[in-house]
Amino acid sequence: MKKQYALSIAILATAAATLSAQTQQDSIKTNTISEVIMVSSRSPKQISDIPGTVWVISDQELQTQIRGGAGLKEVLGNMIPGFDFGNQGRTNYAQNMRGRNVLVMINGISLNSTRATSRQFDAIDPFNIARIEVLSGASSIYGGDSTGGIINIITKKPISNKLAFETSVGLKSGFHKDDLDKRIAQSIEGGNDKVKFRLGAAFTQNEGAFDAKGDQIITDIKQADFQYNRSIDLLGGISAKLSPDQDLNVDLQYYNSKVRNKKWLSFGQNFVGFTTKNPDLINVLDGADSDIVPRTERFMANIQYNIRNVLGGQNILVQAFGRREEVDFGASFAEVPKPPAGITLPVFLSSARGNTNVYGAKLVLNKKWKSFNFTYGIDGDFESFNGDQAIFNPQKSAESGGLVNQTDTFVGRYPDTKTSTLSGFVQADWNITNQLTLSGGVRQQFINVKLDDFVGFKEQVYMNFGYGNSADVVKGGKNNYDVTLLNASLLYKITPYWQTWLNFSQGFAVPDAAKSYGFGKYQLDNNRWNLLNSINIAEQPLSGIKTNQMEVGFRHNNNSEGLYAQGSFFYALSNKTLKIDNAAFTISLLDQKLRNYGFEGAIGYKFAQGLELGGNVLLMESETETVDKGWQNQSVYTTNPSKFMVFTGWNAKKFSLRLQMQNSMNYTDLADMKITGYTLFDFIGDVKLNKGTINFGVQNIFNKQYTSIWGQRSVFFYGAPQKAFAYQGRGTTFSVGYTINY
Repeated sequence: MKKQYALSIAILATAAATLSAQTQQDSIKTNTISEVIMVSSRSPKQISDIPGTVWVISDQELQTQIRGGAGLKEVLGNMIPGFDFGNQGRTNYAQNMRGRNVLVMINGISLNSTRATSRQFDAIDPFNIARIEVLSGASSIYGGDSTGGIINIITKKPISNKLAFETSVGLKSGFHKDDLDKRIAQSIEGGNDKVKFRLGAAFTQNEGAFDAKGDQIITDIKQADFQYNRSIDLLGGISAKLSPDQDLNVDLQYYNSKVRNKKWLSFGQNFVGFTTKNPDLINVLDGADSDIVPRTERFMANIQYNIRNVLGGQNILVQAFGRREEVDFGASFAEVPKPPAGITLPVFLSSARGNTNVYGAKLVLNKKWKSFNFTYGIDGDFESFNGDQAIFNPQKSAESGGLVNQTDTFVGRYPDTKTSTLSGFVQADWNITNQLTLSGGVRQQFINVKLDDFVGFKEQVYMNFGYGNSADVVKGGKNNYDVTLLNASLLYKITPYWQTWLNFSQGFAVPDAAKSYGFGKYQLDNNRWNLLNSINIAEQPLSGIKTNQMEVGFRHNNNSEGLYAQGSFFYALSNKTLKIDNAAFTISLLDQKLRNYGFEGAIGYKFAQGLELGGNVLLMESETETVDKGWQNQSVYTTNPSKFMVFTGWNAKKFSLRLQMQNSMNYTDLADMKITGYTLFDFIGDVKLNKGTINFGVQNIFNKQYTSIWGQRSVFFYGAPQKAFAYQGRGTTFSVGYTINY
């Protein structure tokens, strides 16, 4: 591991890096330290005034990568140093930032939920994204789930006073049979000085995916992937200037991403490939026809009202929002642990479903007074979740090997959960001198988690197959969290181009209550399941996880020299460690400390002639403190390897080219389970025509055969047969597209 660290540092030192855009103009815009962003302090702030590690991915950077063939999670993993590499599937489970949970937002609205389904990036088409703001590390500014960092996706807003259009089309293929992916997107915007509007619509349709050997990658039956997927993203926005100091913005989004009934994973007739663990009988075949298929459907509404210079010169932001989300999973073997003696279950398939509704409001006030800057406000939201599981007819499923699945019944999968949050915060900056700024803040957060009574999932399954006809319930209840989060920092501006900082911040996360409760030990007596004991929220309240983080960082940008550098050393410590039961897929907290420490950074140089060199790196250790062996590597179930990315490019007025390499290192945990790293090369570019731009890309140039990180982790989760879960990475694929603004 130390040799890999040394190699990555050497590469960075000699290559120089940046999160630069593909054109010089956009690079200067993205990396300037005077750029104003929102993610760090809830109010507009220049990057040079932020005592923390921030990254901004512009529209040009993002679109060049996306149109070159990469997915959104892959782009973020490549371009955000502290964020793990993304897989090519639907889930972003354990794609952490600095080894911890990341809070993902769209326009300040959280996409995270109490019942973590890991679909935050299956939420928007990149065509509708204007830029992405990132804050690395634990944050007390936003509260829950931001123990590792924050990714805030900013959508495109209407800016034109006359009708304007954007059209984008693209194709992606590895030149195998049935692997041509297609995308088309269109936007229209217009208005006048008072009111502007924009409507963007993006459509994608995928076919199969093939690995470097030319074999079709198995469809992800557990968390789902994007093979044979069809998605549509409709985003509408209205901006109204009510007065010189008053603005109103309304955003509405509908997103639907759904797998078509075309092909699915077959385990052979009567599931013999699964029951005999014979991988030769497991293949992706035509003829899929399931009542429930993998799907993510969201509707979001967001209203923001800004008023400036009121109440003694304060700026006020009022935001109200709502999010309705439905998530379905694919037909797979249910996670039902071995039944008790006397009970024999047929081999059957099932699909989980979950519905989440979130409503809330935010009030943020900002006041500048002499050398002081105050930001304060209040947040409130309410979330409800209910989840069930479809049980498919065993005979229908078995006859087709899992291709045809007809629902017999639905059973409850998790207890219905309701979560209410009310928080207040205040943040203050004191410019002691023109060079030295002291900042600090506090957030007081009240969380109420309520669970309904629930009959154990296993017992519901047993009753469905004729074992018992009634059951006791595991009592629900509620748990309250009263959390105080602090932050403090010192920022020193060495020169107009150099800043350094020392930062302390706390983060807090509530474990997934639905996976923590609602189960117990039952005994069948006279056709009734009697509850002997259980874990319930009223009697065994689950503690939250508080994280304390220290960070020392630096930032440099001198546009005239073309140099950009940013880096930080960090140390994060929690007093609890999350444990996952990979048989029942429940979670619990261990009284063991968890720490993450390391370095995150990027450094680069853009030459005046157009040459660009760069890269970024995350070198990190993630450890839990055990009683007998002291600090040991954290489990591979939740931790990813260190990584780095390097690139070289050429930017000209008429074209740009970029060759980039990503390297994931090896990682072995305290149980000697290992994630094996890999190295991939991609080539992307564009040609600017008199009208429009042609984008192109080649992903995985050298046709590397590798198992994705999620594929390796999935084997640990689900076991044999390995072929059914060891999801391979895609082989060499080619992309081409055309975009025009008119």
